[in-house]
Amino acid sequence: MKSRESHVRLKQFQVNEKTRQLGQIQLMMAEMEKMAAELEYQIASEEKKAGNTDPSHFAYPTFAKAARQRADNLQTSIRELKTQLDAAELALEEAQADYDKAAALEERDAGQRANRAV
Repeated sequence: MKSRESHVRLKQFQVNEKTRQLGQIQLMMAEMEKMAAELEYQIASEEKKAGNTDPSHFAYPTFAKAARQRADNLQTSIRELKTQLDAAELALEEAQADYDKAAALEERDAGQRANRAV
């Protein structure tokens, strides 16, 4: 019976860990989105100063080119994190289902032990 209790605790730990991982991914995505937005603002400001919005033009600001590349890299990373987020959400749902199942079995066993004691 003790092994079932420890199994329930293990499943609860797994749910907590998956929830923590999900939160970390969401936080990283939010930070990257904020950084990308700041870069877009800087790019627009630099283009306005230079009076040139064509990245292929020879007089396009070097800073804007570099910032555009960083913003593109951030967007790529955000898309990759979205894939990881979807996988983490699925893993959390599975862990939660496993925990619910283990908790229900433990509850059932506890009820049977109580009936035997009476």
